[in-house]
Amino acid sequence: MADALTLRIITPDRIVLDTTAESIRIPGTDGSIGILPRHAAMVAALDPGDLSYVQGGQRRHYFVSGGFAEVREGTIRVVSDAAEQPTDIDLKRATEAAKRARERLRESADRVDHARALLALQRALMRERVSRYG
Repeated sequence: MADALTLRIITPDRIVLDTTAESIRIPGTDGSIGILPRHAAMVAALDPGDLSYVQGGQRRHYFVSGGFAEVREGTIRVVSDAAEQPTDIDLKRATEAAKRARERLRESADRVDHARALLALQRALMRERVSRYG
């Protein structure tokens, strides 16, 4: 594949994915970031969300729980606490996690860490969304 990118998704447990891609889209904290061959070197913080890439003309998806991405010399390294393919996401569990997070957000401010509850809700909703690609 001419001008292919190397994509590596790394979690604390293992290398989840090590492949080539024609283009990659990552969930940056300031919005979605598209990466094509010969992209400038960069490091970006990631929000929980949908990491997608095109391989052989087909778009593929992974849920990533946040972290950061480094682009350098045609290689994109994504480091995240968790990364899941759509078929590996437990939709029932994600839906229950979203429900629990919403309940925590309704509680009194002095009893709940709202930032943590919002992040839990965001992760659960993104897992639900990415699971639909499976």
